[in-house]
Amino acid sequence: MSEIHQWITTSNGFDGYKVVRYLGVVRGITVRSRSLFGQIGAGFQSLAGGNISLYTELCEHARLEAYEIMIQHAAQVGANAVVAMRYDANEVGQGITEVIAYGTAVQIAPL
Repeated sequence: MSEIHQWITTSNGFDGYKVVRYLGVVRGITVRSRSLFGQIGAGFQSLAGGNISLYTELCEHARLEAYEIMIQHAAQVGANAVVAMRYDANEVGQGITEVIAYGTAVQIAPL
């Protein structure tokens, strides 16, 4: 599975490689919220202005988790790469955010 990590791109392919098989859309979804203490801490940070590091950390963890789940999904369908990878996020409730990483699972081979 870790072999796929180097073969993730937001573009539609890799220089020197061709897509030999398309395996469909793969995705990783996580839903996160900040704890009550985290909400209070972030509230204090927002009073000072600037980067709210508690939320930055939450977002980074959510993206990483969604990314790793997407890679697992790609490996399960037999992919050795993912092209056209994207992230999306939606608020599904007050203080609750869904993060999705998605792309097209493919098998690639050198030209």
